[in-house]
Amino acid sequence: MANTEASLKEAMTIDGAIGAALVDYSSGMALGTTGGTKDLDLNVAAAGNTDVVRAKVRTMEHLGLQEEIEDVLITLGSQYHLIRLLRSASDNGLFLYLALDRGRANLAMARHQLRKIEGELEV
Repeated sequence: MANTEASLKEAMTIDGAIGAALVDYSSGMALGTTGGTKDLDLNVAAAGNTDVVRAKVRTMEHLGLQEEIEDVLITLGSQYHLIRLLRSASDNGLFLYLALDRGRANLAMARHQLRKIEGELEV
């Protein structure tokens, strides 16, 4: 099992990674961050993406969908933003956030690697 720091460090080894964060979407606070740029403040991204997750969870409840969200993908002109909700009962309310350079990233591989990191993460 890996801790938050080790998991985020591993996320940054994903091809095209710009920044990564572990976020508590009940509070919108980043529990840990790594990477980022002058244009990508990971604490601002954590709070903003919390709103995205909350909206999707609410929408699913209103629709009566009994599914779990695996991940949410936001595609920008030059970046991918990947939000992966953690599934284990002890991690309820947390998500991994990964920003990728679209020109250097392999989205399928990034999703696969983020799923692996999730499985090894112990908070």
